[in-house]
Amino acid sequence: MRRDSRAFTLLEMMIALAAAAIVAAFAVPGWRNQIARGHRVDAVTALYRAAQYADAQAAVAASLPAGFDQAPPSGRAIYRLKRLAGDESNGGYAIVASPTQTGPMRDDPCGAFVLDANGTRSNESGAGLSTQACWSDR
Repeated sequence: MRRDSRAFTLLEMMIALAAAAIVAAFAVPGWRNQIARGHRVDAVTALYRAAQYADAQAAVAASLPAGFDQAPPSGRAIYRLKRLAGDESNGGYAIVASPTQTGPMRDDPCGAFVLDANGTRSNESGAGLSTQACWSDR
C-alpha cells in the first residue's frame, strides 16, 4: 500500500500558522497607527475648512452648518466640530474638533484639536503626544 503525500502534515500546518502569527504581531499595530493618523488628518482638514467658512461668515453664523460640523464631512462622524465664542485672545473665534464618545479616537493621546482665528493650533487634554506630532501628517 502506498500513501498519498499531497496533504499537509500537522507540523507544516503549525509552522505556517506560527509564521502568520509573527507577521500579524508586527503588522497590526502599524496598521492601527496608520488608521489613527488618517483620522487625525481628517480632523485637521475639517478644522481648516471650518475656519475658512468662519472667516467668510464672521458675523452671520454662530455655529457651523452641516458638513462643516464633523470629520469626515460625510458618513459616520469620528470628530465633532464646534465653534466657540470669540474674544480678544483668540482673534474672534475658536473651533474645536472633539472625538466622538463612541468613536475609534475616543482614547487618542492627542485629545481634541483646537484652531483659533489667529491660526494658533493646540490640543485639549493631549496627554501623550506633542501638538506638533498631533498636527503633523507624517
